Order: sequence, then C-alpha cells, then structure tokens
Amino acid sequence: MENIRVSELVAALSYALDLTEGQPMGHSARVCMLGMRVAAEIGMTLEERAGLYYALLIKDAGCSSNASRLFHIVAADEIRAKRDVKTTDWTRVGFESVRYAVAHVATGKPFVERVAALARVAANRNTDSCELVKIRCERGASIARRMGFGKAVADGIYSLDEQWNGSGYPDHLRGGEIPLFSRIALLCQTLEVFWREHGADRALEVIELRAGRWFEPELVRAAASLAERDLLWEGLDSPKLLESVWELEPEEKRLPLTRARMDDICLAFAEVVDAKSPFTYRHSNGVAEAAVAIGQTLGMADDDLRLLRRAGLLHDIGKLSVPNTILEKPAKLDAEEWAIVKRHPYYSWEILRRVPGFGKLSEVAASHHERLDGKGYFRSLEGAQLDVPSRILAVADVFDALAAKRPYRDALPLDTVLEMMRKDAPHALDAECLEALATTMNRSLGHLSVSAGESAVLESGLTVSTTQKCF
Repeated sequence: MENIRVSELVAALSYALDLTEGQPMGHSARVCMLGMRVAAEIGMTLEERAGLYYALLIKDAGCSSNASRLFHIVAADEIRAKRDVKTTDWTRVGFESVRYAVAHVATGKPFVERVAALARVAANRNTDSCELVKIRCERGASIARRMGFGKAVADGIYSLDEQWNGSGYPDHLRGGEIPLFSRIALLCQTLEVFWREHGADRALEVIELRAGRWFEPELVRAAASLAERDLLWEGLDSPKLLESVWELEPEEKRLPLTRARMDDICLAFAEVVDAKSPFTYRHSNGVAEAAVAIGQTLGMADDDLRLLRRAGLLHDIGKLSVPNTILEKPAKLDAEEWAIVKRHPYYSWEILRRVPGFGKLSEVAASHHERLDGKGYFRSLEGAQLDVPSRILAVADVFDALAAKRPYRDALPLDTVLEMMRKDAPHALDAECLEALATTMNRSLGHLSVSAGESAVLESGLTVSTTQKCF
C-alpha cells in the first residue's frame, strides 16, 4: 500500500471534496487538467507547476467547514446552494442573484417564513458571503498544511475566491496581489462547471465576459488559445480521468507516499469529514481509536491495526454527500432522507476504491453500517461476508455514535452504551469484538473525564466523541 504516490491518493480523495460542493465526482480532477494546461501555456516553471497541481486538486479542502453555517443562513439544502452558486454571478445584485436566492433560501418553509428569510439574507448578503468564504479559506489552507504542502499551495487555496478587480473574498485582493495559483484555480473551476453544464462555447463565453472583473485577462486569453487549438477540453470526459490526472504531476517533482505522509493525509481528510457538522466533531478519530483499541485487545498485527486506523479515519468520507438539513435534523428522518443517509457508505467505497492499494481498506470502511444478520446497509452483507476488521469497525462506529451527543439527545453514559450494544450481539454486532471493547473500557473507567463541548479522553488512548449524530 505504501508504494504509491501522493498524487494517486490525493486525486482519488478529491472526489469526496466534489460531493460536499454539490459537484459530480471528478470535478476537481478536471479542474486540475484544465489548470495544468493553462500553466504550461503561460510558461510556469516546473516548481510552480508542481505546487499548482496539488492546489488544484485540494482547492475545496475547506468546503465542509462552512456547510453548517450556510445551512443555517439559507435554512435549506446547502449542497444544492453550493452547487448552483458556481453558475451564478453572485457579485452583482440583479435578476440572476435574486433568482438564486428564491431557489435556495428557506425552500419548503411557509410563505411568511420564506419572505422573512429572504429579507434577512438580502440584508446580510455581503457580511455572510465574506464570513462563509473566510471560514472555508482558512480551513482549506490549514488542511493543506496538515497534508504537508507548502505555503504556495496553502495560499493558493486560501485566496481561491479573490477576483481580479478586488470584489472577491476574503481580503478583496486585486490583480497581481492574488496568488497565481488562486487565479488559475478560479478560472478553471468556472470553465469546468460551465463546460459540463452548458458546453464548451458557453464556458468560453462566460470567462470572456468576466475577464478583467473575475479573471486575469492574460489567463482568459491563454484558455481561449488552447481551445482554438483543440487542446483545452481534450480528455475531460475520459473514463480514465484519474489515470490522466496522475500523469500530470511533473515527473521530476513526484512525491512518494511515505507511511507518515499517508497518515497525515488520512487525518486531514478525517478533519474535512468531521467539520461538516458540529455533531460529527472528532467522530472519525473516535471511531479509528476505538477500532484500534479493539484490535489491540484481540491481538491483531501492526499492519492490521494500521489498516483499521486508516479505515476508521476515512470510513465516513461518503457522508460529505449528505446535506446538513439531514445531519442536523432534530427529529426523525423521513423515508427519503433515510435513503440518502443509507447511500453514504456506498460513496465511501466508491471514493476509496479508486486509490491504488486501497481495495481492502475500501471494503472495510464501506462496511461500517453492515450487520451480521444482513439488516445493515448499503449492501446488506451477512456475517459470513464480513471479516474481522469490518466487524470491529462496525462496533467502533456504533460505540462512538451512542457515546456522543446528537441533535435530539445528549450523550449516553458509557454503561448505558455497552448495555444497548449487548442487546445487538451476537445477531447484529460481533460479540467478541464488543467484549474486547468492553474490556478496553473497563481498564480505563477510572481515568475517564468529560468536559462540556469536548471529547472524553481515556488514558488508554481511546477517544469517545461527544458530538456526533448517530447513523
């Protein structure tokens, strides 16, 4: 698993970032293809192109961190709102921005509530927009640094929403003040979305209309020149998109994936997942640590423990597809909402299996809601189809969920959690794995301390998240 490149891991995981932005999986990869072509056209150095490559792939690393805030502002599905804003000229007040607000603010609410919400959004438009972008930019830059990328990559992500004429956010940078990585990323992000939604001609028309306002004119000319020579759009719709993107990393600057770097990237993406809702704070870490604790008690080998930890950190990466209207709903989910929730392990599997060497890990991670009696999801696997790591992760996930606060109830006492879980063993949850967890907990009960709004940390190294919603 270690004999792969950083580019192969990050490019595949970028598919998760696409989900939370409401884009089809592959959006960031296509933006990377476009951006690297523009970079070559304007004569960027090898060093610059190596950094740009990663800035383009993880441009949306901070996108989950403002999801909850946006949900509370629009009082509706924030993923749809994020999706459609990319085809809206939100910097100008007019028919286009009004239509966007009507389509996305307080949808489904009574008329009076909708009118009040629309008035509130209009009054706070600039303040809220700046706040949302700042949250996203700061977290995105932080995630890039956690992955081990340098200042140029972090700065490129931080200033993604700045615009050439100074009307962007968060710092209203103008012209050459904006990092080149950011200028290219914004241009190519817009090109990709309009190309996919409306075709190549419309995409070029939009960037030419916004040249000098959103985009640097020289970059617009470079993109137009590539298009005239049939070099801009080539391969964007290829079924081997990822393989093409992997090859775009400058050969002389290709980064090997060390064990430590892989762990850093897994931790960073766990942060991305858990940042989406206040009810998932540290959930991925909690599941990973619980799973490792169970595995240690069962005497598993170091390689198996390492796989468990990484699977735990990444198991919920598909949950980025679930809107916060569901994640933060304080009442029972309806059938349609529940169907959306039950798809998230599928997305985890679909994303993780794209990483070379992650075949086993993707199966384990995607099985965290499966049950021995076949009543789990998303594949309704039964006991004989679930190996020990999959059984461990299922137990760890339930444990962390029950020991955490939800929108509709407080965290449960640990004794209550174990009692509830034992009612599901051995028919649904693996009894041996559950008792291994109980053994770990019993060794640590004397050292447990919980403070409001924080995680309960056991001296054994097991962390129990107190803010994750259960599913």
